[in-house]
Amino acid sequence: MDSGHLVFAVTAATATAPTFVASSTFCNATTPSPMEATTLVAPPPRRNPAAAAAGSNGSPLPTRKKFDYDVVIIGAGVGGHGAALHAVEKVSGSAYNRQAVADHASNLASKIRNSLTNSIKALGVDILTGFGSIQGPQKVKYGSDNFITAKDIIIATGSVPFVPKGIEVDGKTVVTSDHALKLEFVPDWIAIVGSGYIGLEFSDVYTALGSEVTFIEALDQLMPGFDPEIGKLAQRVLINPRKIDYHTGVFATKITPSKDGKPVIIELTDAKTKEPKETLEVDAALIATGRAPFTKGLGLENINVETQRGFVPVDERMRVIDSKGNTVPHLYCIGDANGKLMLAHAASAQGISVVEQLSGKDHVLNHLSVPAACFTHPEISMVGLTEPQAKEKAKKEKFKISVAKTSFKANTKALAENEGEGLAKLIYRPDTGEILGVHILGMHAADLIHEASNAIALGTRVQDIKFAVHAHPTLSEVLDELFKSAHVTVEEHKAVAV
Repeated sequence: MDSGHLVFAVTAATATAPTFVASSTFCNATTPSPMEATTLVAPPPRRNPAAAAAGSNGSPLPTRKKFDYDVVIIGAGVGGHGAALHAVEKVSGSAYNRQAVADHASNLASKIRNSLTNSIKALGVDILTGFGSIQGPQKVKYGSDNFITAKDIIIATGSVPFVPKGIEVDGKTVVTSDHALKLEFVPDWIAIVGSGYIGLEFSDVYTALGSEVTFIEALDQLMPGFDPEIGKLAQRVLINPRKIDYHTGVFATKITPSKDGKPVIIELTDAKTKEPKETLEVDAALIATGRAPFTKGLGLENINVETQRGFVPVDERMRVIDSKGNTVPHLYCIGDANGKLMLAHAASAQGISVVEQLSGKDHVLNHLSVPAACFTHPEISMVGLTEPQAKEKAKKEKFKISVAKTSFKANTKALAENEGEGLAKLIYRPDTGEILGVHILGMHAADLIHEASNAIALGTRVQDIKFAVHAHPTLSEVLDELFKSAHVTVEEHKAVAV
């Protein structure tokens, strides 16, 4: 994400009312230049002075001191946008046209960006343009020589694609996910370095467009972050039937872009022995090795904060921690910049959690309730722990786990749509009914996961959710069957007054 730190600002309607400021980052073709930033200003929440002082990070705010804004959000991605909106609420495979594919992707990105911007402007939030950085406690600089103050500051600068050493990205034949949507050409053969969410999603896109794909994975198995059983099924459904091969246990130690008609050269090295293995010659390479926090130039040294591998250290309430282990008063960090869970919707949830605290209500986000999705065909989704993680937790805390499964082949709507390939998996505690994790591969898995996610967030147990009613015939019955197939040893259902 090649952009600057943008700023959202929420301003009071009167001189005595509180103010919020936030900064954010936009990406891809619609991104401002690296030294640009945007600040939004809108009406602040009406806070009770005592509640505000108690809820703020650090010592109570001076009740009479005036600030330009109540909150400054540095970074304008999904996290910053979500925090700003919540702050204001508190106030008040067939033939295809390759160029058409590229134009649609670019237009969609532009449309989303404009929609987010307009939604903020409609609420009266000012957008200030300039690279944002922290100059000291409750003070932010944007642009070349503009300074603003705020009662609280939220860092939400996001991340950029991580490119390992030895890989030369030219944005045309060797690209990251930021470039891949532009699709200047569809390569006959593309290598994808990394087989996580991003790599798997783009393999789905490129094979649909007719490309042959080669995965390069440093670990010994593909899709290492997935539940192993789901990963095996995904390989059988999404990889084996398609024009995809793979190299596991290897590093792409050097990648040279195509020049003068020559192919992209990829040098592979054994991940364990570090010995050279082989060299690939392909038409293009996509680097999908994860993302790195975008925190350079934030001015963290001005407040005695040291990043850890680029991430801003925070506690469970997203309060920034300085080099001495103390929380920095009135400073928070959300989203990819803190590294807790690098998902856009996690950033938004963290931002909402912070704003709750600023309005005097304590709130801690349960990150195990945050779902993740991989947008392939069919989709993959998950929430909570994988089976190995659950087993490890059970061993440490001395309890047993159970696993329930159901197939999409038993679902009427999936069969009617000719989408019977799929599996839903529940990991739970039979002694309490606690839901530890749910994993789905199948049609609309990314939509189905939210029933499980909400159940975990609300603390709903298996013995209670199995009585929920699902419309027939719908895909939601996959989850209905899943929960009904679980067996718990505690009382099956809470008494309900009639």
